[in-house]
Amino acid sequence: MTIELIYLAATLILALAQVLLPAGIRELEFGLVWGTGSRDHTPVSKNLILGRLERAKANLYETLPLFIGAVLIAHVTGAESALTLWGAALYFWARLAYIPLYALGVPVVRSLVWIVSLVGLILVLTALFI
Repeated sequence: MTIELIYLAATLILALAQVLLPAGIRELEFGLVWGTGSRDHTPVSKNLILGRLERAKANLYETLPLFIGAVLIAHVTGAESALTLWGAALYFWARLAYIPLYALGVPVVRSLVWIVSLVGLILVLTALFI
């Protein structure tokens, strides 16, 4: 397995964690009865961190399919290179750093970290055409 595929697998684990984090907070806030029920009437959360974690998850899901596709195409076509390695690493580590930055409401730095993840994705995509 290549390092890029390891970063892809780690990113998928990160995506799963981003599903579980807000779900756990929601469960704590609304209770087990709500969590195991039909959830037809979900109360509005007053927890700022929950909302931020849900938005961070949605943000990841905007670029995750592109990252998955780019890494897999690079692997299948043999286009893996220093660009794909750096790109996958930047994408993963930036996405990991993004979670606490967003959850804590850190402005500017959070956006800069998001840009780093985008640069990582662009590096992987660029390698497909060089």
